Amino acid sequence: MNAPIVCLNAPRSQRLKTATHQTHDALDKRIMAADIFASREHFAGFLRVQYRFHRDIEHLYADAALAALLPALAERARLLKIANDLSDLGHGVPEPGAPPATLGQGIWHSLGWLYVAEGSNLGGTVLFKMARDQLGLHRGFGAGHLAGHPEGAARHWRQFTQALDSIVMDDLQEQQVIDGACQAFVTVRGYVEQELPRVADTQASPA
Repeated sequence: MNAPIVCLNAPRSQRLKTATHQTHDALDKRIMAADIFASREHFAGFLRVQYRFHRDIEHLYADAALAALLPALAERARLLKIANDLSDLGHGVPEPGAPPATLGQGIWHSLGWLYVAEGSNLGGTVLFKMARDQLGLHRGFGAGHLAGHPEGAARHWRQFTQALDSIVMDDLQEQQVIDGACQAFVTVRGYVEQELPRVADTQASPA
């Protein structure tokens, strides 16, 4: 398969989107293959994936060096909201595990991880509507972390990407951001494989 063509004149956030598109798209399709809106129990599996990922990166939202580059970064953390959503559905948080070996490789890699987390927040508005319509969940019960920022998820995302696009970095540093984003997507995919069986697998007849 050919590598995506990245336009060097595009904003950095757009170049990141292009460079990670295939990995991101495969992850989205794998999540939907688990039919997370079939029941609240299925949705709880998705929440466990979210919790495990956001637990990995929680410390990034308190990092002073990253906060200097991304204003109001601490306000974007969603781990507690995810824990509350799990509690609403009668589930505890997953047991702690070892942090990903690919996390903690420096500020540029960390920016890539945050790009994935903040992008999922924007995409979460679509999932929020599906959780509301199919499962009866809402901002105050079960789907609070997907509800979006009061100012609007799109505006909140633009504020993040504008800050990301304005950071001065060289080609090597930008590649590290891309590498960090790819590593984040791979990490989430690993959690999905552990927490979200495909519907076809669960419905297969026993041998």
